[in-house]
Amino acid sequence: MTDRIANQSLRSKVMSADEAAEFINNGDTLGLSGFTGAAYPKALPTAIAERAKAAHGRGDAFRVNILTGASTAPDCDGVLAEADAINYRMPYQSDPIMRNKINGSEMKYQDIHLSHSGLQVEQGFFGTIDAAIVEVTRITEEGHLVPSSGVGNNADYLNAAEKIIIEVNSWQSLDLEGMADIYTVPPLPNREPIPISDVGDRVGTTYIEIDPSKVVAIVETDAPDRNSPFSPIDDTSKAIAGHFLDFLEGEVAAGRLTYDGYVMQSGVGNVPNAVMAGLIDSKFENITAYTEVVQDGMLDLIDAGKMTVASATSFALSPEYAEKMNREAKKYREHLVLRPLQISNSPEVIRRMGLIASNGMIEADIYGNVNSTHVAGSRMMNGIGGSGDFTRNAFASTFISPSVAKGGAISAIVPFASHIDHTEHDAMVVITENGFADLRGLAPRDRVQRMIDIAHVDYRPLLEEYVERASHSKAQQTPHDLESALSFHINFLKHGSMKGAQ
Repeated sequence: MTDRIANQSLRSKVMSADEAAEFINNGDTLGLSGFTGAAYPKALPTAIAERAKAAHGRGDAFRVNILTGASTAPDCDGVLAEADAINYRMPYQSDPIMRNKINGSEMKYQDIHLSHSGLQVEQGFFGTIDAAIVEVTRITEEGHLVPSSGVGNNADYLNAAEKIIIEVNSWQSLDLEGMADIYTVPPLPNREPIPISDVGDRVGTTYIEIDPSKVVAIVETDAPDRNSPFSPIDDTSKAIAGHFLDFLEGEVAAGRLTYDGYVMQSGVGNVPNAVMAGLIDSKFENITAYTEVVQDGMLDLIDAGKMTVASATSFALSPEYAEKMNREAKKYREHLVLRPLQISNSPEVIRRMGLIASNGMIEADIYGNVNSTHVAGSRMMNGIGGSGDFTRNAFASTFISPSVAKGGAISAIVPFASHIDHTEHDAMVVITENGFADLRGLAPRDRVQRMIDIAHVDYRPLLEEYVERASHSKAQQTPHDLESALSFHINFLKHGSMKGAQ
């Protein structure tokens, strides 16, 4: 490992994770690396969790505030949540233990647009950042940090923190060096346009500069990222992917898109991966991506010569593809750029790119409002992530989802969304396995039938019955029958199915 810590003075800071955890105190606010299971610290979270358990066993308080880039992993978010070591968490999470703690009111969680999170750290919204704990591939001779498989908010946390703890992970390929492009947005009020006009533009450095005097500990690790496998592509995913491609073909026919001008953004999951699989056999060439994460399908598109470059902030790869990246990082760094979250999710750059965004959802209502975070209005799933950043600023924004969940007990198309993350003003196209509803250029009442047409056949009569009731309301711009607007959700909570008692 010594060759991964090339700075002589910093080598003296190497210690065990347990020793490094002694620098963390009850009430501290910590900025952690990590984004969608990549590049998160592997050793410190467990060591901090053990400190918390020991303190609780003595009857002492020990809880910290955790800021990250996005979701991490069971050996980061999970162990800390299980140890009741977290008071507050932002901006995005997906750990089941943490989710239960949040919904059980055992920890506080704030859902924040990812593009806002770094700026809010800079502006002091979260108070003092006591320590930044960041994973890197190596430390250069000058003391610069070479990012591992993700960048996220690392630069913001490292700049703001009073103390820095670095994990140097030898599992991460040394050939990742050169993939990152670290550009720091000037602080307010002196912001300037971000000088990116093409997806592949490089405008920063391949490393993160830090104040070495703030480094209190370096921990050596050799552990893989949490790389979750994608499920096999099923018929529903294939159908959704097919309708998405039909939508793209319609954009070409309308003169709004060319076969060699598709700039994509894609959320994480099996359906987006299915979409990318479909693109391999499509007419689209020279595809580029300005997005958050690099997924398996993007590597396939690069290998097939279909994708020229992808800009993101992190990887979200299956175990097989993570190993592939480690073997072939030298090749892929010619096609991939990893940027800080404030750049990858910048509304300014997204708007300039003219991209087509595609994100998942929990539900959409008949007027096009989208809920991507809460089941039945109250139960937090994961968070909004960056979907709002892209949806509001994309040239065309799409939401994709199977039409039902929980074996048909939940409809993805409802009369009135129980929580709204993306308003009708931002969502443009909704896609299920039954087709796509293009809502652009339509007044609210004109959207209704298109939304019902993509609902599951079992729910269409119920939706039509609701529309009939709503048609008698006094105001008809966006007609609702408020007494039954949330009837689907009430049925689910009472009977376990939105259809009601069976």
